[in-house]
Amino acid sequence: MNPFVGRQPAGIYRKRSGRRPPSARRPRLSFLRTSAALAAALVLAGCASLSPDGGSADVQALVSGNPLMAGATARRAPDEASRKHIDELLAGPLDAEAAVRIALANSPRVQDAFATLQLSDADRVQAQSLPNPVFAFGRLTEGSEREIDRLLSFNVVGLLTLPWQARWAGQRHESAKLQAAQSVLVLAADTRRAWVRAVAAQQGVAYLRDAREATEAGAELAHRMAQVGNWSALQRTREQLLLADASAQLARAEQAAVASREQLTRLLGLSGDHAAKYTLPDRLPPLPKAAPELGDVQALALRDRLDVRSAQAQNTAMAGSLGLTRATSVINAMELGVAHNSKFDNGADRSHRTQRGFELELPIPIFDWGQARSGRAEALYMQSAARVRNVGVLAASEAREAWQGWNTAYALARRYRDEVLPLRKKVNEEMVLRYNGMLASVWELLGETRASMLVVNAGIEAQRDFWLADTDLQLVLTGSSPGGMTAPQTAAAGDAPAAGGH
Repeated sequence: MNPFVGRQPAGIYRKRSGRRPPSARRPRLSFLRTSAALAAALVLAGCASLSPDGGSADVQALVSGNPLMAGATARRAPDEASRKHIDELLAGPLDAEAAVRIALANSPRVQDAFATLQLSDADRVQAQSLPNPVFAFGRLTEGSEREIDRLLSFNVVGLLTLPWQARWAGQRHESAKLQAAQSVLVLAADTRRAWVRAVAAQQGVAYLRDAREATEAGAELAHRMAQVGNWSALQRTREQLLLADASAQLARAEQAAVASREQLTRLLGLSGDHAAKYTLPDRLPPLPKAAPELGDVQALALRDRLDVRSAQAQNTAMAGSLGLTRATSVINAMELGVAHNSKFDNGADRSHRTQRGFELELPIPIFDWGQARSGRAEALYMQSAARVRNVGVLAASEAREAWQGWNTAYALARRYRDEVLPLRKKVNEEMVLRYNGMLASVWELLGETRASMLVVNAGIEAQRDFWLADTDLQLVLTGSSPGGMTAPQTAAAGDAPAAGGH
């Protein structure tokens, strides 16, 4: 059979159709793709620059509408204006919103979070930068001859993979922004919790001091009654035991108040006179009049939580690094150099010769075919995907738990506010009336006073637990786990797909 039957020569094809055959167009398309990749690499390298604010504006945009922030601004480092504002906030009793503002402007934890974000920004710029050319120089002598070798080489694979490296680093930087925003929200929540505990502890100490004073009065009266023979040693000892127990409870409460205040001081980043002189309100804020309707808390958590979004961004970045690692698993380096060698003869004629050319350096995949690198990249991607699923499950579960805890704490605090404390107040009033009418003894009056103080302290604890549950709920729905950050941290620099290494 004639192999040319049914076919046309390439020249005829071009004349009739005006187009080149596919076989003739392939080199042109390959050249265009290579040129486009090089052009994209050059553009990326020209646009690579560090963020002037280190990414703090992007972080502030992520957290600005969060209820935990109370309109506060997270700062990379305190300046003169922020220090003056801190002094103004510390001049009066420190409420929860003021505490959050001070912490976000002054706490070392915020500065650490922004420094970590700045490191990610530096990695992003580094990944978008063109690989530096390498210049090699050699000088050899043999008898009367002297040879000077010069070589300028470029990492071709690193140049061609620059767009993928830049995109991967950009995805990692977006994940780092979400993690920095998450750190800011966690600090705001920790500060609110510490403020609630400090105020509740201070308020509880005040009521326990009143209870101890009532117990002291009872013990002193019992001592006098025993001296004149109206009371037995057993009755006097019981009153002394009540006084000792009240003193022990007060000592524990005072120590708890000091510890709570110091925890708040650490979160605020205060030291020196500021740490010792700031004051707290006398009591916790009142309960809200009604429970808010939040709808499906699971859906809110999966949509708005920063650790969920950070895990998804991290997984996207890992998927991109997996593709790049597979593409460069066999040939991950290629050096192209321009050589210029000169030979000089130190003899009488002083002649010299020059050689020009190029040099191509390419690793031969004999022992290492890139299976380990590909396997490691795939394992990192599977690990990232598992973390995404884990964070999703954790977010939904914690949202349900926090919502239930909020409702329970709210119901308990309302019961103390609306039932227990009014009833205890009524009992005290009736006891005072009976005492004034000489129907009750002074011991019964003092006993009711001590019991009232303990009930009031329990009501303070219920109110404290509600505000702690409220902070946990806000953090669970918008930020992170109430126990801390759960999103996978940015992988180490060694996890990046390296193109151009031997």
